[in-house]
Amino acid sequence: MALYHTVSPQDATGKVRDVYEDIKETKGIDFVPNFWQALANNPDHLEATWQKLKTVMKPGKLDPLTKEIIALAVSITNNCTY
Repeated sequence: MALYHTVSPQDATGKVRDVYEDIKETKGIDFVPNFWQALANNPDHLEATWQKLKTVMKPGKLDPLTKEIIALAVSITNNCTY
């Protein structure tokens, strides 16, 4: 039994569906990671979190790949299993 409900891409409508499509297009993937499906229980929170992440990951003094590598290194350092 799951600890929390997720919104599958097949069940997504409205704002959630739009954010899911933007996630897939922006990241160049054909699936929606579980993290985003869990946040979709609150569509406004999903949208806000996604927009903040897109803003942080935009090219700046560091390119997006370097930012992703830093995020991965921090996750590994913190023993994040996700």
